[in-house]
Amino acid sequence: MAGEPVHRRTYAVDVAAPAGVVYGLVADTTRWPLLVPPSIHVERLDFDGVRDRFQMWVTADGAVKSWLSHRTLDPVARRIDFHQEVPAAPALSLGGRWTVAETGADRCRLVLEHEFTVAGDRPGDAAWVGRVTDANSAAELALLKGTAERWDRLDGLLLSFEESVRVKGPAELVYDYLCGIADWPGRVPHVLGADVVEQQPGVQTVRTTTRSGDGTVRTAESVRICFPHALRIVSKETAPAGPLEAHTTEWSVLPDETGVTAVAQHHVLLRDLPGRGAAAVRAHVRDLFGAQSSTVLHLAARHAESAVRAL
Repeated sequence: MAGEPVHRRTYAVDVAAPAGVVYGLVADTTRWPLLVPPSIHVERLDFDGVRDRFQMWVTADGAVKSWLSHRTLDPVARRIDFHQEVPAAPALSLGGRWTVAETGADRCRLVLEHEFTVAGDRPGDAAWVGRVTDANSAAELALLKGTAERWDRLDGLLLSFEESVRVKGPAELVYDYLCGIADWPGRVPHVLGADVVEQQPGVQTVRTTTRSGDGTVRTAESVRICFPHALRIVSKETAPAGPLEAHTTEWSVLPDETGVTAVAQHHVLLRDLPGRGAAAVRAHVRDLFGAQSSTVLHLAARHAESAVRAL
């Protein structure tokens, strides 16, 4: 802690769901982008069932922050201790714990504790970290509660699917096309507009306007994290609407001995929509994002293959 004063925060919520279900949602960091609003992406680096080490990207006070975290899981006590190995500035250290306590039949209490320090204990920095921690923790607890309380029908609200295209062209050109979303208007038929801000290398904040096959115009805001060396792009909608409670996408370019496969993988958490058939909503979401992704992948393939023919 470098001798700096430790600031502590505690948050709690009562959940009408089994303690084991709630613990499982908190323990699986790979699902956090779908289940925890501020989380954009979690890149797991090491996991042995007890120790979990990962890089996380989140939205914090309108900005995108990233840090390396380590967690220790105790499923018997339903406790998870965590600390950030490399905290995001201005935090000097940040850690805490999650605990889930059973309070009755299919009821429990979820508690989140935070401890942090800032260099020199500067009041402005401490206030900023505290404010962001308060906002993100409240959002985390609220959505975890809402998700857990639908545990008996959660499988019907989760949807995962992918589209893929084989490419006879350089993987790097496919990736460049997928990364260059600012150039999609005029090149991708369903994309009417794309406003892109890249405040830090490889992190794109994007606002897109698209038109679906039935003429419906949709505006979406998202954050995209680009990994050029791995030929991957992960993104999450930050203001989902309609039937979407959360939506993440991963674009990946996979070279092999005979060519390249370009893949778009989607993960969706749907809202409960009274009066609307879940099957119809799932089919609509699958068809919409599947068709749009397939269009982009085929255009990226054509871009790469055209360059080869030109040479």
